[in-house]
Amino acid sequence: MRIPIPFNWRTAAIVPAIAVSLGMSALGAKAEDMYNPIILRGSNEVSDELSEKDIPTGQGGFARDYKVNLKDGDQVAIDLLSENFDTIVSLIGPDGTTVAENDDGPDGSTNSLLFARITKTGEYIVRVRAFGESGVGPFDLKVTRLRPI
Repeated sequence: MRIPIPFNWRTAAIVPAIAVSLGMSALGAKAEDMYNPIILRGSNEVSDELSEKDIPTGQGGFARDYKVNLKDGDQVAIDLLSENFDTIVSLIGPDGTTVAENDDGPDGSTNSLLFARITKTGEYIVRVRAFGESGVGPFDLKVTRLRPI
């Protein structure tokens, strides 16, 4: 015998809305604690380390994200170097779409060099990750705004 369980649409809609408005996830953690990219400031250069504590890519590897503010008309070069893993660098736009991505640089190494022209002012994400299912270790990342002559 099946016993019907009463369902109240008002309560079902209000409880998740309250959790979202309080910045809470289903697990009770604050949303900003779950994803918080590192801000690139000043020289836009960083020496860091990719580890198994970083963002899972869903392909067996890990990624680390950096925020950088770019303006319409900027031309950027993003250089990613590591002696420990085969690098991939991605530039993700303010709307979450991939603007550009590079696996191997023009020098034939497994380092990455990406060039992009920015068409919309906003906060961009530079994603550092390893090619394939594994790859962790130290890396150097540099984001350079190219100036016209």
